[in-house]
Formats: sequence, structure tokens, C-alpha cells
Amino acid sequence: MRVTVKPTVCIGAGQCVLVAPEVFDQDDDGVARLVDEAPAHQLHPDVRLAAARCPVEAIRVVET
Repeated sequence: MRVTVKPTVCIGAGQCVLVAPEVFDQDDDGVARLVDEAPAHQLHPDVRLAAARCPVEAIRVVET
């Protein structure tokens, strides 16, 4: 799995950080940033849920 975040699209809702804090964080402006672009297999369900909960679809998940 590869994960990307579009910072110009992110509105800082923080759902990704709530669901997968091992993979996502927020900068001082609340914009999501990745902590881990290729998360461990056990985190994949959380990452998919975070992407699904993003209200502006700023998170992209590519299965590898």
C-alpha cells in the first residue's frame, strides 16, 4: 500500500489522524501530512477508513 495526501485539498478535518495516528499527523495549520507513506500491513484497514472518512478526498490509497 502506498498513501499520499494532497495538502492543497485538505481542509484540516482531522479524521485521518483520529483513525490512523501512526500514519497521519497535522501541521500547525491543521493540514494533514504523512508520517508513513508505506504503512505496515496491520494498519491498512485504518488507512482505508481514514481515506473513506476524508470529507474532501485528499487521501489517496494505492494497493501495491
